[in-house]
Amino acid sequence: MEGVSSRSLEVIDWGCLPYSEALSRQGRLVDERIADLAPDRLVLVEHPPVVTLGRSGGWQDLRASQETLLQKGMDLYRVDRGGKATFHGPGQLVAYPVLKLEDHDLQSHVRRLQDTVSDVLRTFGLHRDPKNGKVGVWVGSAKVASIGVAVRKWVTYHGVALNVTTDPQWFDWIVPCGQADERITSMERALARSVDMGQVKARFVAAFKHRFGCDGHPSWLTRKAPPAPAVAGMEARLRQWRLATVCEAAHCPNLGECFGRGTATFMILGTYCTRGCRFCAVQKAAPQAVDPEEPARVAHAAASLGLKHVVVTSVTRDDLSDGGAAHFSETIHRIRTRCRGVRVEVLVPDFQGSLAALNKVCEAWPDVLNHNVETVAALYPRVRPQGDYRRSLSLLEVATRLGLRTKSGLMLGLGENEGQVRETLRDLKRAGCLYLTLGQYLAPSMDHLPVARYVPPHEFERWAAVARSMGFRGVASGPMVRSSYRAEEMVEACDMEAGSENRRTARFMEGGVE
Repeated sequence: MEGVSSRSLEVIDWGCLPYSEALSRQGRLVDERIADLAPDRLVLVEHPPVVTLGRSGGWQDLRASQETLLQKGMDLYRVDRGGKATFHGPGQLVAYPVLKLEDHDLQSHVRRLQDTVSDVLRTFGLHRDPKNGKVGVWVGSAKVASIGVAVRKWVTYHGVALNVTTDPQWFDWIVPCGQADERITSMERALARSVDMGQVKARFVAAFKHRFGCDGHPSWLTRKAPPAPAVAGMEARLRQWRLATVCEAAHCPNLGECFGRGTATFMILGTYCTRGCRFCAVQKAAPQAVDPEEPARVAHAAASLGLKHVVVTSVTRDDLSDGGAAHFSETIHRIRTRCRGVRVEVLVPDFQGSLAALNKVCEAWPDVLNHNVETVAALYPRVRPQGDYRRSLSLLEVATRLGLRTKSGLMLGLGENEGQVRETLRDLKRAGCLYLTLGQYLAPSMDHLPVARYVPPHEFERWAAVARSMGFRGVASGPMVRSSYRAEEMVEACDMEAGSENRRTARFMEGGVE
């Protein structure tokens, strides 16, 4: 990577943000990086329509008056980056790298930005035209990305504007980059097909990390490799039983540890999901036929593994009239019949809000009913477009009223803020949720949502304390925590605590002394 040493990088996605607010936030990030109060950062953002004039730009670079631009819905700002006039607006991915240049080589920094964009374009089948060494990126004879950077005390800011689905007509109101005859295009126009911004973001982050020598994951997410024979042995047994696990399907980072301990979270109802959640690695495709023998095989596997706490989840099956509720119920009954004395925890989908389907599962009386809200309400349209935050809360509330112990999980690092997390915890507690898991979101691939932020361990510890103060009985919070990770330990600890409390109460009522 051109001599760049490995570095940590925090990726932040601001969504759609007015240019003035982004500029102010950038300034604070630069101050923090200069003072070594934060790592290198890569900010991703989209802006409402705005024209910016760089240091070498002037009024001659506008093809209309400021008043006309405002009437057309465009703001205008003078900025301290290099270059002349450019446009930011809908469908454009803007990337602001806030990096400390240890080598003090700004030209190399710009080349890496160009190479990053080229790498992204290549994954979509587009190839960069060098354009005689000019700064920016062209496809054919049309410009698809502008680059303008600034540096303060060798910390960079401003950066790249890549036209993904941007309408090139916006650029008719300016002299783009001082070139009156410059043609502007977008990825969508060059490909003559629609392009998903989420995919572009994910691929940009991956390419940026490669070009800038970033390790991509902070040290606290590094895990020791598990013993290969133990993992291979578990995989062979699962194939023999013809069973799937969410550990494998969702690319769980704890797979090695859990398989090495002889545990797994069974995934029923096939391996193809009917929903397209943008955080999940489970395959999206036409679902398979329901296998009526699967519940018996799950029970057999649980008995063979000697499990005392069996966790069962599923893909979402919106194609089934009951969402697979009857299959869940049968699996619970089979486990209870085959494995006397075991606890059964189910992690269920939302059944599209069907109370009849939920009741069918609840009537089988699992020891724990888990349903993950996954993220804060504001991020549902981007993260869980087919989900409904209030519907998920309602499911937990109904199950709690029926007398079941309920559990839910939340991923951090998708772009949520502190107030939103706190409100989500309050919503879960109001719904009667007793158990809670908090973990770091990790993008399964370049086609999934990128990580907005790596949350350090001390923040997970703080959120655990906040949750316990709200009254949650069991809390597992940490970067590597997942909804069913060491699930038995959470329930056992809470049961022991409850048993101890009951014994203290009984002795008190009998007049005993502690």
